[in-house]
Amino acid sequence: MKILLAVDGSECSGVVVEEVAKRPWPADSALRIISVAETLSFEELTLPPRYREDLERATRQRAQTIVERATARLRESDARFLPISSTVVVDSPKDAIVEEAERWGADLIVVGSHGYRCPGRAPLGSVSQAVATQTKCSVEIARRRHMDGDENAE
Repeated sequence: MKILLAVDGSECSGVVVEEVAKRPWPADSALRIISVAETLSFEELTLPPRYREDLERATRQRAQTIVERATARLRESDARFLPISSTVVVDSPKDAIVEEAERWGADLIVVGSHGYRCPGRAPLGSVSQAVATQTKCSVEIARRRHMDGDENAE
């Protein structure tokens, strides 16, 4: 089984890593971790070139650090026996996750959802919802458990 694990450094991303870490995966499984350095917004694109380059570099480095932390955690778990590879992609998270799953031949995508409840907003996050509806493989959406008094999460 080929498992694509999408991480973004958020608390929900940590939940996703823990879900994958605690599972007994089939022996022939492989794990690929992806973190997406989001493309620059219109406002950021209008910055002088040097600032834009610095911002792009910092965004890519942050995504690389997120992948390295997830890899380190998985290497401490039962998943340490799985082949683990990773990638950092500069794109829209919605598009990059689906495209990487297709390119790599993933059987399962594991992604997190913040689960914010806002008026007029779907119960799933926009990235997790897009991944679930646009990909050809199975998708698991992991959510953090809310604590009493946490009104924004389900």
